[in-house]
Amino acid sequence: MFPAELKYSKEHEWVRVNDQRAIIGITHYAQEQLGDVVYVELPEPGSQVSQFEVCGTIESVKTVSDLFAPVSGEVIAINEALDDAPEQINQEPYGSGWIFEVMMTDASELERLMSADEYETMIHAK
Repeated sequence: MFPAELKYSKEHEWVRVNDQRAIIGITHYAQEQLGDVVYVELPEPGSQVSQFEVCGTIESVKTVSDLFAPVSGEVIAINEALDDAPEQINQEPYGSGWIFEVMMTDASELERLMSADEYETMIHAK
């Protein structure tokens, strides 16, 4: 349920790293808790995000939740397809439901994130 190659935050974001680039989305667990996603407020391309700081929101039929940046850096891409089809976050949270991409400024921040096993342990402890 939680791909082993990804890193995870306590706020339920995942990170897929390719060199200094980090693709970010929310976990399967998070999208289940939210319910049907109806709108995503994305960070602006070119803007700077800071690790564990709010950088957008995700609105579902149940609630509005903050979106946190699991790493710091410059937003270099957003998933524009979510404007018309935010339900991709529910359908493919680790694929077409990715949210934004960051050029990381400090790769050592990845050490503050969890492995898939650590994340799974955390959510089952709730």
